[in-house]
Amino acid sequence: MFSLHTVEQQLLLSIWPFLRIGALLTAMQIIGTRVVPTRIRLLLAIALTFMIRPFIELPEAIVPWSPVGIVAIAREVLIGLAMGFVTRMVFETFVIGAQMVAMQTGLGFASMVDPANGVQVPVLSQFFLVLTTLVFLALDGHLLMFQILWQSFKTLPISGDIADFSLWSLLMFGRWMFVGAVLMALSAALALLIVNLTFGVMTRAAPQLNIFSIGFPTAMVAGLLIVWLTIGGFEWHVDRQVRNMTYVLCDMLRLECP
Repeated sequence: MFSLHTVEQQLLLSIWPFLRIGALLTAMQIIGTRVVPTRIRLLLAIALTFMIRPFIELPEAIVPWSPVGIVAIAREVLIGLAMGFVTRMVFETFVIGAQMVAMQTGLGFASMVDPANGVQVPVLSQFFLVLTTLVFLALDGHLLMFQILWQSFKTLPISGDIADFSLWSLLMFGRWMFVGAVLMALSAALALLIVNLTFGVMTRAAPQLNIFSIGFPTAMVAGLLIVWLTIGGFEWHVDRQVRNMTYVLCDMLRLECP
């Protein structure tokens, strides 16, 4: 039978993987939003900890309240937060792209409070965020994150050297976030540029034409039509960003990319 001291020691050792897992679930998109209650995240973190714990190597001689233990705690939390932040950057790619389209078409006047993040965004951005969530789950992006989390304990073991963890890849992924947003909004921007040039020619040809009474409604209708025509390639954009996310996480965590 296990003694009370043995149980306490095993629970104390389980804190180390729990820190990385809990930090990931706190910062990860979908799970880390206000929609998911804190108790659900806590129970999920505990369940994942006991599932992963038998397959990883745990430190035996580190005391959590010692200077070495404090550094190890900060390292585990930093790794988990960085992994979760990468997933948020994937979703923000499409929020930024939708905001670009909304600004060009005048749809940005229709805004609402995002219940997941508590910020005010255009309705089009909220629509794209919901679509991104559904496609991300359909592509098993959440399962991919849990797989990478489990593999990270092999390449970046607990109480390892903090120099093995690279944040430069996370910073470089910010560039791809804006590139992906521009690529998604590029077709709408070009189409609306043609519409605006057409109205410019019409204004020069017929100065008495009231461009403000015709231009704004036409731009909105054109924007909705462009979104409807380009929504078929939305899955490709999400899949592309998920692949970029995988490469960034593999480089950041010293994993072999599939």
